[in-house]
Amino acid sequence: MRNLTQKQKDFLLDSIRVVKDFPKPGILFRDITTLLNDKKAFNFLIEHLCERYKNANLDYIAGIESRGFIFGSALATRLNLAFVPIRKPKKLPFTTVSQKYSLEYGFDEIEIHIDAFHGSKNAKILLIDDLIATGGTAIAAAELISEVACEPFEICFVLDLIDLGGSKKLSKDYKVYSVLEANEN
Repeated sequence: MRNLTQKQKDFLLDSIRVVKDFPKPGILFRDITTLLNDKKAFNFLIEHLCERYKNANLDYIAGIESRGFIFGSALATRLNLAFVPIRKPKKLPFTTVSQKYSLEYGFDEIEIHIDAFHGSKNAKILLIDDLIATGGTAIAAAELISEVACEPFEICFVLDLIDLGGSKKLSKDYKVYSVLEANEN
C-alpha cells in the first residue's frame, strides 16, 4: 500500500473548492463537487483507495449519506464488492436499526437495514464518507454497523478537518484512514 506524496495530496486538495461562510458565517465549506467534476482527480482518488483496499479481503463497503455514497459505490464497483447505504431517517423501505447522535444544536439520526450485511456477524466492512469534522455521524454509523454486523475494519475519509478533532475521537475505538488533511480555518 503506497502513501501519497505531498504533491499528489496537493493535487487532490486543489481539486476541492473552499466556499467561505457557507452554510453560515465563519464556516469554510469543502465542496467536493469540483473533485467529482475533475475526472483526473476523481479517478486518481478512487485508484488510490483501490490500491489501499484491494488486498484487505473486505466483504462490504458502507457509505454515509449522501457523499459517502459517491465514494463508497465507486470503490465497491472497482473492488467488486457490495455497497450498503447508511441513510437519514425514513429513507430505507425495510426494517431498520437507527442511531441518534448529537449536533452542535440538537440531534440527528441515521439508519441502516437490519439485514444490510445478510446477518453476518463476521463481515469485514469498510465505512467511508467524504469528510470528518467533529465525528458524530461517523461514530453513529460505526455503532450501527456494530449493531447489525461487526466492528468496521476501517473508517475512511477523503478529507479530515483535523482541528475539529473528529478523527482523533474516532480513532480511540476504530482504525481510521484519511486521504487528506486540512485545517478548518
